[in-house]
Amino acid sequence: MKIELKPIKPKRISDQVFEQLRELIFRGELKPGEQIMPERELADALGVSRTSVRDAIRKLVVMGFLEQKQGQGTFVRGSDAIRKSPLAVAMENQDASLTDLLEVRMGLETNAAALAALRADEKDIHFLEKSLTELEDQVRKGELGNEADVSFHMAITYATKNPVQIYLMKTFFDFLFIGIKENLRYLYEEPTNIDQIFAQHMTIIDAIKNRDPEGAFAAMKTHITFVMDFFKRLNGEE
Repeated sequence: MKIELKPIKPKRISDQVFEQLRELIFRGELKPGEQIMPERELADALGVSRTSVRDAIRKLVVMGFLEQKQGQGTFVRGSDAIRKSPLAVAMENQDASLTDLLEVRMGLETNAAALAALRADEKDIHFLEKSLTELEDQVRKGELGNEADVSFHMAITYATKNPVQIYLMKTFFDFLFIGIKENLRYLYEEPTNIDQIFAQHMTIIDAIKNRDPEGAFAAMKTHITFVMDFFKRLNGEE
């Protein structure tokens, strides 16, 4: 039997630009509402043609990560506006609850925290601490801080250095955002929860910085269990 093989094509420059910009959005380095550099400056910084940058931006606009405002420039869209992934749509169609989402996060994120404790570098630690600082600042101003909270959990995922773990969480990103936003909206109705959430996040960071995978696993489990128990009480399940 003759097998037909197709020539391997090198990855296009525009796809590499797309992936790099999308990573910055996932990591929270490019924030919702923030204007990105003009095409010419991006092309110079990346060492590529303006055509490659333009193609990448067009793709990010189509996917809902960026929006172009006439006469103003190109801006990062809020996570609420990003087109939902097939996974998120499928879960919504199944009437998935916040508890269902937290059960999935329990498996993914406890493992991620443990791996991060083994593999996180200084840049990863910086992203974690920066996200927590931003979360505290936003909450003290009366905001939910959901963008910063998502960035915190995504930073842990990137620190695993595991491409499969990262892929799963990137696919899960928009549903994760929706879930965290709803979690915080209810949790912060009880002011005492705020300090506990901050303390739990700090315990996770400390375990990762101390290269303690078991401690990081336990700290993330404690955090997610705390949120799950809160919603069980809220829904009268206890």
